[in-house]
Amino acid sequence: MKLLILGGTRFVGRHLVTAALARKHEITLFNRGTHLSAALPNVETIRGDRDSDLHKLQGRHWDAVVDTCGYLPRTVRASAEVLSRSVDRYVFISSLSVYADVGVFGVDETAPVAKLTSDQLDRANAIDSSGQASAVTYGKMYGPLKALCEQGTQEVLPDRVLIVRPGLIVGPYDYTDRFTYWVERVARGGEVLAPGRPERCVQFIDARDLAEWIMRMIECKETGVYNANGLPNILTMENVIEECKTVSASDASFTWVSEDFLLQEKVAAWSEMPLWMPEEAAPHLKGFMFINCDKAVRSGLTFRSLSGTIKDILTWHETNKTQDAELRTQNSVGLDSDKEQSLLRKWHETH
Repeated sequence: MKLLILGGTRFVGRHLVTAALARKHEITLFNRGTHLSAALPNVETIRGDRDSDLHKLQGRHWDAVVDTCGYLPRTVRASAEVLSRSVDRYVFISSLSVYADVGVFGVDETAPVAKLTSDQLDRANAIDSSGQASAVTYGKMYGPLKALCEQGTQEVLPDRVLIVRPGLIVGPYDYTDRFTYWVERVARGGEVLAPGRPERCVQFIDARDLAEWIMRMIECKETGVYNANGLPNILTMENVIEECKTVSASDASFTWVSEDFLLQEKVAAWSEMPLWMPEEAAPHLKGFMFINCDKAVRSGLTFRSLSGTIKDILTWHETNKTQDAELRTQNSVGLDSDKEQSLLRKWHETH
């Protein structure tokens, strides 16, 4: 098959390229060339910006396009319109953040999606067109904007769109560090601050499992909307960090501190403390780690072992931490060592 990938040089896009090449597909990338990536044999790259260079894609044909980086509805709609006569399928990588209410368990693809007012959409367009989307914009508008992107593709290409809604994506080349933090921190050993209840469930998916499943879905010419995440009610936070310890053979010990303590000390959930979402203080998010992915599993989504994911992340981190330093230092994810030690001292003094 001939596949066009919008993006394709970072994290999920990179794994999509790898999965496609392994299945002998012909790949064309369209991106700005602003992110470092290893040279890939037999991959054509068209340099361009989605806001000004979509005309470069006209006059070609691909069996499918995978949109890995669509965020603004106007940009995604424009991409779909330009490609409507050039591709048979449009695959849009969306997000579980589209749902209006994840305060309940078992949200599936039929649940309502979040909406934006026209004023909010105008504000998001203005901020992003300047290239300076703020953290507030991403935090508050990310999900609703992704939902509008989905809507745009479906309106332009009815019955020709596959919408994939992942949750937390983990694995090698993850520039966010949201999962890698735990792999690296536990490997360093010593006393590790662990958040909340050990038995608190977590849900995520390895980028390679996601990419390989998407390739199979494209080959089968599937369309529709799919939640694509790990199975709910399977893994706990304790499972994750204990497996990190086993894989790295570190001497780490875990001090579980309460949610109340973390909130009192103003530790930022999900960013300073990756994988932690306050259970009592954020009831509107209590179902975010319990999303129903049965539809994708019935369609062939499979999962590698937790130990395999952790081992590969650790290997990647150790072999690439120097050359990937620029990407990784852009993120403020995870506690720095001084703050972690300060919090641990304060916890022991009061408990």
